[in-house]
Amino acid sequence: MSSMNKLLSILLLALLPLTANAQSFDHDHKAWSALLKKHVVLIDNGKASQVRYSGFIQDRNELKAYLGTLSKVTPAEFSAWSKAQQMAFLINAYNAFTVEKILSRYPGIKSIWDFGKIFGNPFKDKFFSLLGREFSLDMIEHETLRKPGAYDEPRVHFAVNCASTGCPMLREEAYVAARLDVQLEEQTKRFLSDRSRNRYNAQDNALEVSEIFKWFATDWSSGYRGLDAKGTPMQSREQFFARYTALLADNPAQQQAITERKAAIRHLDYDWTLNDAKK
Repeated sequence: MSSMNKLLSILLLALLPLTANAQSFDHDHKAWSALLKKHVVLIDNGKASQVRYSGFIQDRNELKAYLGTLSKVTPAEFSAWSKAQQMAFLINAYNAFTVEKILSRYPGIKSIWDFGKIFGNPFKDKFFSLLGREFSLDMIEHETLRKPGAYDEPRVHFAVNCASTGCPMLREEAYVAARLDVQLEEQTKRFLSDRSRNRYNAQDNALEVSEIFKWFATDWSSGYRGLDAKGTPMQSREQFFARYTALLADNPAQQQAITERKAAIRHLDYDWTLNDAKK
């Protein structure tokens, strides 16, 4: 065998494990979907959900096995995927590792902040491995999903779940690339339809919305891919709300106030109590 053929053989052998892993990773996230369908409880006509953490405890081995498949993905594999596959992976990872974090103290936990806001901060704590290094929930959300120019998709805020009542609901199925846009849009509509977290106050002519829209206001002002009714790139939260007026207000006059940006914007207090489904 010539030296050139030997070199090619070595390169092919080196690439085989990467190819095998890329082909074996389940982009349908079936294991995670099965757990969600079993332990997520829809409430308020599907506008919100609660989580049976007591049930997840019983299936913790299955959860850990799924988390293991996420942790095995290499940066090279990840970079070869489509953006939709990457986003689905990151959203599912955020939600699944958050559940695992809660289980590490369940049932003696009332809020995710019980872990601490300085020492033990659940969002900054690097308690799992992802893409070849130690990772935190904040690193998934802020350094990866929200990284400017990476995905530019504010609707991701309605998909990641922080195990809290005030947070957009944990979806009852995994996110998958083939249906990601449809899933994100449904999550958006579910959240905006929940009058406990987003609503129009007719008496004060004010749009009372989740603090998510305050904390991440810049995500709606960067001209992301979404378009308003006139086909103009979104440049503000007001434009975004105008797209969903029928979900936020009940009658045409109220909806017009939102569309014309005549309603003041207020932010409701965030409810950090654990989104636990009681027996």
